[in-house]
Amino acid sequence: MKVNRLFFAASAALFLSSSAASAVSFKAEPADTTTVKKETKGEERNVMLNASDANKPREIQIGLPSEDVNVYENGLPAVYSSAVHKLATHWRSDASLGEVGLMSPSESAIKTGNIAYSVDSYSKLGQKEFKGVINYHTNHFGWQNVDMNVSGGIGDRWLYTASIYQNFDPGSFDPKFEDFSDRTQIYHAGLTRLFNNNRGKFSVIYKYSKSHALGSMVNAAPFIYVGDGSVKEIPGFKLGTSSYAPEGGRFEYMDVMDGKMKSGRFGDVTGNKAHEVAMLFDYTFENGLKWNLDAKYMNAPEANYVDFGGSTISEATAADGLFKDDGSAYTGLVEGRRTWLHFGKVQNALLTSELKKQMGNHSLRLGLNEWYYYLNYHSSSFQWTATVTEYPEILTLTASDGSSSKFRGFNELSPEYTKGYENKLALYLTDNWQVTPRLNLYYGARLEYYRMSADQIPYERYSGFHIGDTHTYTNSETGETTTARIEPHKVVKDKLNYAATAQATYKLTNHFGLTADATVATRFPRINEYAGTGPTEEQYKRVTIPLIRGGIFFKNDWIDLTSMVTYISKSNNIDQQNVTNPGTTQSKTTLLIYNIKTIGWTTSAEVDPFKGFHLHALFTYQKPTYSNYFIKSPFAGVPDLDANGNIVKEIPQILAEIDPSYNITPDLRLWLSFRYFGKTYANLTNALYFNGRWETFGGVNWKVNKHLSLGATVVNFLNQKGASGTINGAELLSKDEASKFSNHYMSGNYLRPFTLEFSASLNF
Repeated sequence: MKVNRLFFAASAALFLSSSAASAVSFKAEPADTTTVKKETKGEERNVMLNASDANKPREIQIGLPSEDVNVYENGLPAVYSSAVHKLATHWRSDASLGEVGLMSPSESAIKTGNIAYSVDSYSKLGQKEFKGVINYHTNHFGWQNVDMNVSGGIGDRWLYTASIYQNFDPGSFDPKFEDFSDRTQIYHAGLTRLFNNNRGKFSVIYKYSKSHALGSMVNAAPFIYVGDGSVKEIPGFKLGTSSYAPEGGRFEYMDVMDGKMKSGRFGDVTGNKAHEVAMLFDYTFENGLKWNLDAKYMNAPEANYVDFGGSTISEATAADGLFKDDGSAYTGLVEGRRTWLHFGKVQNALLTSELKKQMGNHSLRLGLNEWYYYLNYHSSSFQWTATVTEYPEILTLTASDGSSSKFRGFNELSPEYTKGYENKLALYLTDNWQVTPRLNLYYGARLEYYRMSADQIPYERYSGFHIGDTHTYTNSETGETTTARIEPHKVVKDKLNYAATAQATYKLTNHFGLTADATVATRFPRINEYAGTGPTEEQYKRVTIPLIRGGIFFKNDWIDLTSMVTYISKSNNIDQQNVTNPGTTQSKTTLLIYNIKTIGWTTSAEVDPFKGFHLHALFTYQKPTYSNYFIKSPFAGVPDLDANGNIVKEIPQILAEIDPSYNITPDLRLWLSFRYFGKTYANLTNALYFNGRWETFGGVNWKVNKHLSLGATVVNFLNQKGASGTINGAELLSKDEASKFSNHYMSGNYLRPFTLEFSASLNF
């Protein structure tokens, strides 16, 4: 189960928007003690700048694997967990939103139990006068995106809102087996009742989402790893505009639920549907006490997606027994490919209630979470061999006994299963205390009762693995054999989690001051972490995440600067890693539990040196390292991996942003964005790496009149051809062997190609 890592930052900016015409930017402030909310209307900064995916906000890394996607809608998780039901299938930053804000890590830890910068969004509920907006986006690859909202009032006591979001994204190439890389539609309809002279209101909002997205099926490509951290394109394959997904898209697999052989088409197993009803209530009493109660029920009868993976690219000979569809023997470059089919059903019932009161210099809050999450999920896996070409052909493998097949290794690589629920019942309290005009203290605590009841399959996977099978395991050290029937086992846990925070900000002068904070949050393994073999009773340990920050801030009429040193760590991180025997397509799945720590320094500045010009600049240096990270090699002749002290893969040590903008007139704005990601390691042993890269964006926004706004954006205007992420099949490759891979064919992820985008927004 692969969790998207989105919306993370440490003492850095986090940006999110849906369009050039309606966007919001956020900056971490010293002693960021309250949720920042800003209306999207009227802002013009295009910050939906992701060089990896056009339909998702970018991720700003801090050196830790994310806990989950942290996006909240009307005070509740937009999706409870994105491990199965992906966030982008049910939530987009679209015209339905009236406010989008940011919770600091400390605030998020207390309100939700997760340390992370968290997006906090709120629906448009309506107003007495009628308002409407239509946003339109397109690009030169044929992307079509339309979203609209209408809202208004009915009499003096009723408000209404309705929204439609439609995304038709073909990607930057034709996948052949599907019309769109992302086809998502989301509908909202809401009604609000005002009462008691508008001191209170009650809203009901219905939401329906339907989404098909190809995801990792089309996000990988082959390239030549030069050996010095750079890559170059292979002949006949253009990074970003050539497809590495098979043209036909048909496959066979063994259903992990019953062992039956089934067939399908990749484009047909990515469906997501969800129905949601939210009820929102808030009331302000005469003594200033504010009470809000937000609740929702969401049912997703389809929460499906497909993962693609790769292994080693090698030169096939006639002796390998590979044949094309026309019956001819194939010789040439091939790669062992892997596929996981994920099928889920998700339900959740969520409730959050808060009481807020200003008492002198104290701003007090008492909150309650009651979050219930039900999951019924399984996945099946299989392997295949394909040509290393655009629209690769799936090859037929003939075995030594004369049998032949295109697909094999059924359920050998981490097929998953879990069914059950988890429930969080939490009470939290915060106080924002303005001790003196110069000194501010913020502190809070959270206590959470966590219960999980899950069915898991705690058996090592093998080829042909499925529920109901009987298998004999042999202990590699003792030679003893045991026979087990593969069936679910129930795991029930009752635990207490906690979180606490304390922050202090002191202004030494009217412009200069000091800030420091410390936060800690704990949790135990969640239900999705039991989908694999899961942690054993001995491995079931508390996950602890402490965050300590301290630094200075300076602000005057033309500069707002913050510089902070940060320490954050995570103990007992659970990860399911597929490892490959270097130089082969042989792979095994292993469960890992390890620690990570990161020390970093970040300086962020907002500069307005003269009228019309604005500059955002950010520099981060961090050193994320593994500890207690050990993989016992499952392959003969391959040494064990001790990654202690190694730099965490995929995460750069140096990050920089330079975002200048200039208003030629109050209605015409030019902007640029340069993002630098330093050297990143592409495997666990730090043997392979990618050089630092620039991700570039630029655009112009023109407010034609009070009704019409136009925009144009260029993505990757330097037209860099770069790779990112990990290199398939290189997990255990040692540094001594790295030199052998100079000018070697490999596969991995890549940057978005040069793209021209256009937008229009009509307000009426």
